[in-house]
Amino acid sequence: MTPLQDLAVAGAGMVAGTMNAAVGSGTLVTFPVLLAVGYPPVIANVSNGIGLLPGSVSGAFGYRRELAGQRARLIRLGGTTAVGALIGSILLLVLPHAAFEAVVPGLILIAVALVALQPWIARRLAHRRDRPEHGGPWLMLGIFLTGIYGGYFGASQGVIVLAMMGMALPEHLQRLNAVKNVTTATAYLVSGLVFVFVADVAWFVVLLLALGATVGGQLGARYGRRLRPAYLRALVVIVGLVAVVQLVVG
Repeated sequence: MTPLQDLAVAGAGMVAGTMNAAVGSGTLVTFPVLLAVGYPPVIANVSNGIGLLPGSVSGAFGYRRELAGQRARLIRLGGTTAVGALIGSILLLVLPHAAFEAVVPGLILIAVALVALQPWIARRLAHRRDRPEHGGPWLMLGIFLTGIYGGYFGASQGVIVLAMMGMALPEHLQRLNAVKNVTTATAYLVSGLVFVFVADVAWFVVLLLALGATVGGQLGARYGRRLRPAYLRALVVIVGLVAVVQLVVG
């Protein structure tokens, strides 16, 4: 890569780290950039996941105040995510590359739709008196499936997790956002451990993304909690739609 491309990758990492901490969907920024500088889709995806891990950890640390009192929830949802991410990372390595390229735009559109509909669905669920305090088995199943998706690709994984928790749990959005940061970091960690040993990784790209994402994670944690929930959702929907257009047209 040229020095200008190096700068673009590092800058994309910082933007992604900020977005992941504040709302999610940072991969929608970095993945197209890696494709644009010439990396094949699977190598770009693998390197992207490893490179963004430090940013997710940084964002989770920045949200440590909102994590207070949620230890049991973190263990339950984080463990479920880890199992799913392990399965997803294996699927990425064994399925044909064409399958990966074909399903990604549809998966992103599903994530965008969930975010847009989350307030309406949450209002409908709020009237249910039988809603379990911890979300119930449907939330656990959703977290597991989203973990598989996170290990396979990961774009908007945090958005999907945040939408599901918002629908299932009577909790403030920013506290759920803190949990989301931990679950996405878990998915990055598990899939990254698999990819390090058995996949082709562009390590210089990983370094550039990690440096940018670590800075971005702190920025997202600092300023993301100040955003209103409606602004968070609107930002994610816009970024998601732009990314789908980029993937389909490109």
